[in-house]
Formats: sequence, C-alpha cells, structure tokens
Amino acid sequence: MKTRNLVLAAISLLAFVPGMAAEEGFKPLFDGKTIDGWHNPYKWGEVKVVNGEIHLTGNKKFFVVTDKKYDNFVFEGDVLLPEGKANSGFLFRAIEEPGKAYGYQAEVDGDPKRGWSGGFYDEGRRKWFISPIKGDKKSEADFRERAGDTFKRNDWNTYQLTCKGNQITIEVNGVVTTNVEDDKDSSGVIGIQHHGEKGQTYKFRNLRIKELD
Repeated sequence: MKTRNLVLAAISLLAFVPGMAAEEGFKPLFDGKTIDGWHNPYKWGEVKVVNGEIHLTGNKKFFVVTDKKYDNFVFEGDVLLPEGKANSGFLFRAIEEPGKAYGYQAEVDGDPKRGWSGGFYDEGRRKWFISPIKGDKKSEADFRERAGDTFKRNDWNTYQLTCKGNQITIEVNGVVTTNVEDDKDSSGVIGIQHHGEKGQTYKFRNLRIKELD
C-alpha cells in the first residue's frame, strides 16, 4: 500500500510540474531521420536530413510543406538562420499549388534593425497587412515593443503558432508577438522556408503539432 500511495503521489505531483501538461497531445511532424510527411512542390531546392535537422539549401526561394492540411492546432518548431543576409518563415493554413505555396506565414526576420520576427505576413497576397502594418509607424513601433529582443539572431529560435477558429497567436521563444483575428483561411498545409539566398542553408528541428477540437 505504501508503495502504491507513493506512486500515486508522484503522478499527482508531475501533473502540476510546469510544461508537463503542455506536452500532452503533441505529435511529431518530423521523425528526425526522413522527410516522410513532407514534400517540396517546387522543381528546385535541396532538402536533407542532417543530425536530426531538416536542412534546406538553394539559390531561389522555396517552401517544403506537409502532406496533410491542418485547421485548428498548436504548432511548434525550431529554426536556425544562416549567417549574413537571411530571412525565413513558417507557413500555416497555407495553400499549395504546383510550384507554389502561399498564405499565412510567421516571420523569421534575419534583419536585427527591423526586428519583425514573430510578425504575421501573408505570403503572395496581402503581405504586411496586420502585425505589423508596413508603413504604419505606430503599428511598427507597437510590434517592436511587443517582440523586443526575444529573437536570437545567431541561435536556434522556437516558434509556437496557435490557430483556433479565426484567432491566431504567434509566439517566439515564449513571447507573444502576434495575437490577432483573421478569417482569410481556415485550413491548409504547414511549411518551412528557404528565402533564396544563394548557397545558404536554413535549418529546422523539433517540428510537432497538437490538433485542437
């Protein structure tokens, strides 16, 4: 009885450990060995798996996207930009066509002066329309105040994207950078981006998702 009670007590304590409950329901989108479940809709771009990471290399912009579409979910992933000029993003609820992927994108900004990592970009459509609004000084200033220096330019950065109905939240390294409502798209693929810098390699890891009701 004592042993059983100790086990039950330990389980109860674990339930209250920060972060433990958040792990429940997540499924890996990347097995660390292959790109099963992903594909490149473009005719260019090199995709490799190296030491548990997806490496994208190319001379033109391209995305690698999931085979499956998702609607309501929490997505998490890590990204490491190459040195020098670089820019990337995570597509979500996005649209894929032969040789093309576009739609919602969580910005991964390699320009420390601009500092728009965690912004909400609409790839191939409305562009910087909401978070921040490009050219709107107040919107840009408000965004930089929210985002601060949470993005680490020469290190891994963890993104969390939450979509539930028309509510969209983007977090970078645990900081909420975007929390908006938009009903343009309700479902679509998830994608990772190579921005097109010649010969540069973009790295991604720990890609996982928790689908919501």
